[in-house]
Amino acid sequence: MAKRYDLIVFDWDGTVMDSTAVIASSIQAACRDLGLTEPSDAVAKYVIGLGLHEALRQAVPDLQENQRDDLVARYRHHFLAQDEAIPLFEGAQQTIAELHAAGHLLAVATGKSRQGLKRAMQTSGMESYFHATRTADQTFSKPHPAMLLEIMDELGVTAQRVLMVGDTTHDLQMARNAGVDAIGMTHGAHPVDQLRSLEPLALLDDFVGLRAWFKEYA
Repeated sequence: MAKRYDLIVFDWDGTVMDSTAVIASSIQAACRDLGLTEPSDAVAKYVIGLGLHEALRQAVPDLQENQRDDLVARYRHHFLAQDEAIPLFEGAQQTIAELHAAGHLLAVATGKSRQGLKRAMQTSGMESYFHATRTADQTFSKPHPAMLLEIMDELGVTAQRVLMVGDTTHDLQMARNAGVDAIGMTHGAHPVDQLRSLEPLALLDDFVGLRAWFKEYA
């Protein structure tokens, strides 16, 4: 693969791992457990990619501060009961392995916690491919550019040589805020028209398309 980009940063949930439905249903189940207003599918999916506390605040507007910890606990209960069975998207591992072998620096910027990302990477066998990671409990949540800026600083790469790959407007807005190029994946949490409004370089349906795009343009 050519090296237009030295560093390629992936979102995790809904981009590399097919976890959108599990996350959304876990948010809804946690709300039912506590008698809180259950968000619609669209709302539960929209907050994916944000840090967990910010996601729950947006998904459940009537959430009281004294209920926050209980809601987080119930969400984790439901999610952790399923997370080891969540698959990667078809072609994700092959594509990322090829980028790694071609000498690209690879990173993850995710709304997951550090512990959650480590568990997901170990379960999926993906940990060895990535040179840097940032999680929402380490720094500012998306769409703040901190995750990307910190990864760029750690790996010594300028914005002009960085590409962000994500499935939400939070990912694409973070890339815009950090001054880096971005690709939107349509197989995740946010609708195509929302992704298109942030003018990514490309909108791709799956890793077959992403792999072909990398071979031609990356």
